[in-house]
Amino acid sequence: MTKRLVCIILIAISYTGYAHPGIGIVKDSKGNIFYTDLKQVWRIAPDGKRMIVVANVHTHELFMDTHDNLYGEHLWYNGEKLNTWGHYAWRLQANGKLDTVINPAEGFLGNYSFVRDAAGNMYWAERFEVTRFKKKTTEGKIISIAEGKFKDVRWMYANSNGVVYFIDQLDLYKIEPGKSPQLVAEDISSGTTLLGQITDSRHMLMGIWTDKEENIYVANYSGQVVKKIGSDGVVAKIAFSTTPWSPTGGVFDEKGNLWLLEYSVTNDARVRKISTTELGKVGNIALRQFNNNILPLLLVLGVAAVTVLLIGIAAQISKAKLSC
Repeated sequence: MTKRLVCIILIAISYTGYAHPGIGIVKDSKGNIFYTDLKQVWRIAPDGKRMIVVANVHTHELFMDTHDNLYGEHLWYNGEKLNTWGHYAWRLQANGKLDTVINPAEGFLGNYSFVRDAAGNMYWAERFEVTRFKKKTTEGKIISIAEGKFKDVRWMYANSNGVVYFIDQLDLYKIEPGKSPQLVAEDISSGTTLLGQITDSRHMLMGIWTDKEENIYVANYSGQVVKKIGSDGVVAKIAFSTTPWSPTGGVFDEKGNLWLLEYSVTNDARVRKISTTELGKVGNIALRQFNNNILPLLLVLGVAAVTVLLIGIAAQISKAKLSC
């Protein structure tokens, strides 16, 4: 098998099943964990029971306010003939009532965001030659908080104090209230796995979150690892995913356990609970290297072998028809 064929198969596997994963995973004050699998929103209760709480919604992000109200959207494509998108925003109240906060409309959400601080202020980026970062206060006033020239601003996160973090391609920045954007860590992506080598640069770095001490964490999808960025800019690997899974988002519970949202190459979603004692452990390096490097290659070779076999069978059938 040629290297070109391996690349073609890898790209086909990646882009047929993994276009745009979700990052939404949040918790409420009662210890419930909520996450999106792009088809519905699930709840994991403190006793481990799982159930769908919002059905038939395609939402990438979630937000939980201080009153345990959960927010998300439903985004859909209207088909190639119209080639348009539609959306609405919903709220699952703490009492279980589901209502609509943004009525169905064409296009994407405008001045409405799931990136919010503890007070409920919203934040988003308007991406032009100069990217402008906007804030919508709880009173509905929209103001510009910062601007600058960036490569490709993607996922954003606001901590409880209104510090906004954002991914610019492979770099992590922050905007403190009243200050210009500051570089936190440069090129924190990892592309060491076969999966990482073919990952779209927009998805190499995914969800951002913090812990009680406001340490910063980034889901490094391409490297199948969660990275912690210290106040000194030092980047450390603290949790690992194994093929075919990669991290896209996370949230810490009150005990410091990490609930990690992962998506697979077939766009399935799962959540793993990683205890405080497990976080940061190097683990079985040989096993992790096998899972992250050798296993994907074996899977690719297996798919390639089946593909070659099917091509050979098709050629034999075609040859037999011609000889008849």
